Amino acid sequence: MKKIIISALALLTITFAAAPMAQAQSHRSEARESRQEYRIHRNARRGELTPREYRQLQRQQHRIDRAKRHAARDGYVSPRERRQVERMQNRASKNIYRKSNNGRGYY
Repeated sequence: MKKIIISALALLTITFAAAPMAQAQSHRSEARESRQEYRIHRNARRGELTPREYRQLQRQQHRIDRAKRHAARDGYVSPRERRQVERMQNRASKNIYRKSNNGRGYY
């Protein structure tokens, strides 16, 4: 009986200790994503994106959201999952820059 109680307490302790670490990473990732969303909307308002480019960038942001939810569904984001999401965000950032500076726009 003692072993069951001790193992249950250890499991609870580990669970509650890992949650703040995942939250800190999530906060940084969420802040970056909101900045990217802002850049997309700002460039669309300025007419620097065509409607097609705007949709492509929005779809890319939704894929990043899905990947983040998938990574965090077990309550822990592994280093590999974190790198994958960061890589996706890096690619999205480059795409936002390229598509808003390619000379095409919505007039």
